[in-house]
Amino acid sequence: IAIILRLFRSRLHVAARSMNIPADNSSNANNRPFLLEESLPTKDPFKLFDVWKKQVTDVLPFEEANGVSFSTVSEDGRPSCRMVLLKSYDEDGFVFNTNYTSRKGTQLSGNPNAAMLFYWPRFHRQIRVEGVVDRLAEDAAIAHWNSRPVSSRIAGIASAQSTVIPDRQYLEHRQRELEQEVTTQGEVAAAKPPTWGALILRPRYFEFWQGQTNRLHDRICFSTERPDTDSADFVRPSDRPGWHMFRLAS
Repeated sequence: IAIILRLFRSRLHVAARSMNIPADNSSNANNRPFLLEESLPTKDPFKLFDVWKKQVTDVLPFEEANGVSFSTVSEDGRPSCRMVLLKSYDEDGFVFNTNYTSRKGTQLSGNPNAAMLFYWPRFHRQIRVEGVVDRLAEDAAIAHWNSRPVSSRIAGIASAQSTVIPDRQYLEHRQRELEQEVTTQGEVAAAKPPTWGALILRPRYFEFWQGQTNRLHDRICFSTERPDTDSADFVRPSDRPGWHMFRLAS
C-alpha cells in the first residue's frame, strides 16, 4: 500500500508540474496559476476541454476523472441533479448512458436542455457545460451496451431505473434470475433492452473555472450566444467559428 501511495503522489506531482499547479497546496497555498486568455493552449472550447480532461485522466482514478454532475429540468420547471459516468466525448458532444424511463430520461423527453459539471478539486478546476441532449442512434446505443461487462448489462436490465421497489432483495433476486438465464442461454439473455440507450449533450456553453485561494477565481467562458454587455471589447473571438469567448467575474 505504501508503494502504491508513493507512486500515486509521484504521478500527482508530475501532472501538477505540467499544469504549473502545486501538488501540495497546503504548503504552497498561494501558488495557483491564473487562468489567462493569452496563456490558453487553445481558444477552442472543445479542444481546451480535451487538454484539461487528459491532464486529470493521467492522475485521477477512472471514476473520479469521468464522474460528472448532470442536471435536468422537468416541463414544470423542477430541477434535479445526479452523477453520471462520461462514456466518451468528441466535437459532437458528451456521451453517457441511461434508462429512457428514468427520471432524467423522462425529464429530457419534455425538456432537452441540460447541464454538466466536471469538478476536479485536486486541481482546483471545474468545467460547466450546457446544451441540448439527443439520443444516439440505436446502433451506437447497442455498441455502447455491448462494451459493458456482462455483470453491468445484467444490472442494467435488473434495475428499472428510478422506479419504486420494495427492498434491495428485490433487485438481488432479479439479478440472480438474469444470471441464471445468461448461464443457460448465453449473452443473448443480456441484450440491450429497448428502454436503455446512450445520450449525447451537444454543448452551447462552456465555462472553465480555476480556483484561487483568495476567492478571486478565474472564469473563462465560451458560448454560441453573445453575452449581454455594453463593451464589445470584453467579448473576444474564439478559435471555433460561431462561438464567443469572454470572462466572468468570480
